[in-house]
Amino acid sequence: MNMQNIIETIRIPFEEMRSVFTGILMRSGFSQRKAEECAGIFAVNSLEGVYSHGANRFPRFVGNVRDGYVKPDAEPTLIHSSGALEQWDGNLGPGPLNALFASDRAMDLALKSGIGMAALANTNHWQRGGTYGWYAARKGFVMLCWTNTEANMPAWGASDVRLGNNPFVMALPYENEAIVLDFAMTQFSYGKMETYRTEGRKLPYTGGFSDKGELTDDPAEILQTRRALSIGFWKGSGLSLLLDILATVLSGGLSTYEITRSKTEYSVSQVFIAINPRSLNNNPSIENSIRGIISDLKKSLPVSDDTTIRYPGENIVKVREHNLKAGIPVNKELWDQITNL
Repeated sequence: MNMQNIIETIRIPFEEMRSVFTGILMRSGFSQRKAEECAGIFAVNSLEGVYSHGANRFPRFVGNVRDGYVKPDAEPTLIHSSGALEQWDGNLGPGPLNALFASDRAMDLALKSGIGMAALANTNHWQRGGTYGWYAARKGFVMLCWTNTEANMPAWGASDVRLGNNPFVMALPYENEAIVLDFAMTQFSYGKMETYRTEGRKLPYTGGFSDKGELTDDPAEILQTRRALSIGFWKGSGLSLLLDILATVLSGGLSTYEITRSKTEYSVSQVFIAINPRSLNNNPSIENSIRGIISDLKKSLPVSDDTTIRYPGENIVKVREHNLKAGIPVNKELWDQITNL
């Protein structure tokens, strides 16, 4: 039987989802302020169609909190400051809240110097990296940020996993919204592959290797082998390595191979670099420059009638509006699990 035919999907209003998440986090040791802020991040992720890092990931996050890997009351502490650079210890606090904090620090530094970097050691999974790109872009900043992870991807030409998929984000303001590129170094993030597996669907393209070492589009096989395919083959492998090295040395934190020694992914390293476009000589013409580039992109010839040419993040706006009106789609079994946490 096709799993797609037996999975029941329900729609939950955004405010209800956020409220349910908030209550669960408060029962798990969060203050009301932190619970509301963290719950909002998870709910918005699902609202904007990134279900893999919204409701789908929420039970795992709560489990990590209750198992002691995430410290609800922890706050970042400054380790070192030099000009427009800061290094912070995340003290194993909630990853999304630490990431927002570091984003704010990077933007504050950029206001003074034109560019600012806040690097986080000893923090936790930030969930959806694009959250912090959108956050900064809405405040008028360019944002570059990335995180390392546990090993979940082989180096190009290797059969064992030594690299992380180390998500990377680039974002900038555009027409009251943003252009946001948020991607892991694997062809598909593990969260996305888990979503496809749950829905009983194949990946649209090959995404990793089976236990026979063959390329496959079966997410279940890839999740079992943990041999995800790097983007751009050897290029993604190299980019992953450099992102890990830079996250490690800029933050003074742990590297992928050190994180992997634990049974659970925690104490990761992250970097947030903000640029203030208002500091640039060409600031008055930036919006027109971007508009011209996007206009040219939209003139691309689609390969088929049902293909739409989009810039990164464009579809988020439409999904957000639709889900606000119709409710956020959630697997009923998953929602039942969440409400019983």
